[in-house]
Amino acid sequence: MIKFITSANNLNSYPDSEKEVVFVGRSNVGKSSLINALYGEVAYVGKTPGKTKLLNFFNYDDIYTICDVPGYGYAKLSDRQIIEFGEMMEEYFTNRKAIKLCVVILDIRRVPNDDDLDMIEYLNYNHIDSLYVLNKADKLSNNQITNQVKLIGEKLNTDTKEFVICSCLSGKNIDNLKDLIKKKVYGI
Repeated sequence: MIKFITSANNLNSYPDSEKEVVFVGRSNVGKSSLINALYGEVAYVGKTPGKTKLLNFFNYDDIYTICDVPGYGYAKLSDRQIIEFGEMMEEYFTNRKAIKLCVVILDIRRVPNDDDLDMIEYLNYNHIDSLYVLNKADKLSNNQITNQVKLIGEKLNTDTKEFVICSCLSGKNIDNLKDLIKKKVYGI
């Protein structure tokens, strides 16, 4: 069972956690929908991208904490909001020792953009274990999926075997992803 703990924007308001999984991705990539597909209807899914402004923490069966962070790359943010977002994310990633895994969610229909590449480079630089999820697979045919996986793999210079292809709508690979997250959190 999953339950909401708190929303926070600074180190002093983060909940206690020993093991944490953070979900990141561009605005409108289906981050909250993926969390809901994995754990139950807890994350707010808005019709307009860019609604999440704080770090949202959830407890999953007292096994680990989940952190849903604001989506990046949303164009309607002011320069000040972009700076504040960057500072909040920097503080979280550099000070949160509980982070065991970062689930990087990418839209399988899109080639990763500079924002995606910057996030992945940042995670690599900070030695944060990452899992790449290609979401919205229900929107493509099998041939299109094969082509997109190849393109995304080339863009990220990553072995495509590292990708988890899923769909929140159809449930494709959701259970497999949930098991994989748990294994990675516990180093199994």
